[in-house]
Amino acid sequence: MAYTRLIALASALLMLATAPALAARCGNNASGFDKWKRSFAQEAAANGIGKRGINALMGTQYAYGTIKADRGQHSFKLSLDQFMKKRGASAIASQGRRYKSSNAALFNAIERRYGVPPGPLIAIWGMETGFGRYMGRQNTLSAVATLAYDCRRPEFFTPHLYAALQLVDRGALSPSQVGAMHGEVGHTQFLPRNVLLYGVDGNGDGRVDLNNKSDALASTANFLRGHGWRPGAGYQPGQPNYRAIQGWNAAGVYQQTIAIVGAQIDGG
Repeated sequence: MAYTRLIALASALLMLATAPALAARCGNNASGFDKWKRSFAQEAAANGIGKRGINALMGTQYAYGTIKADRGQHSFKLSLDQFMKKRGASAIASQGRRYKSSNAALFNAIERRYGVPPGPLIAIWGMETGFGRYMGRQNTLSAVATLAYDCRRPEFFTPHLYAALQLVDRGALSPSQVGAMHGEVGHTQFLPRNVLLYGVDGNGDGRVDLNNKSDALASTANFLRGHGWRPGAGYQPGQPNYRAIQGWNAAGVYQQTIAIVGAQIDGG
């Protein structure tokens, strides 16, 4: 799908993506999930979700692994040094410099188009999936549906569920798609609504596939640009583009690690 068509689609879907789940009641365990699905399916159909999306929703299962992961995000409470060590920041920087060299044409093209240098993109790529080596095994729709049902953060995940169902309706997301525990997909781990908003065709094949590194990295650059990235400005804490990095992840240690590792890659 061309970039302009994707933006038009995203704009048209935002009303659906933010539609509140007024009747479907959240829960804290699996016991109410099937009842919630039936209720949410009625709301989704009323809000324009088609048969393919509804069928995909009804085929989801309560994702116990997703709930366990959502309750166990303890690494973000570490100090910066502890976090960087645990996430292998030095190895990401070292490998990242090699990826920068071996994919120079791709990163040069991305920087020309979006104004984002290789460093932070490669740092995100390495941090999220080890440069595509591990993109997750959790069913994406089940993960997002479970989190939209769960009482902890339904207001955050409900728009992502609507977006995922729209992507299914349009053939852009398979009901069998797998990814990370919170429903993120691809080399840099996009949530469904961000696929609609920022996903772009990076390799020119006419479709957006974040399991393709060119599409994923171009989409990540587009995300950062959409969050205020200014070409040529710095991206360390206190500099103009650090705010765009903050838009990628809410955890301070994660943001600082991206900035530090990105600078090590760009400086190398």
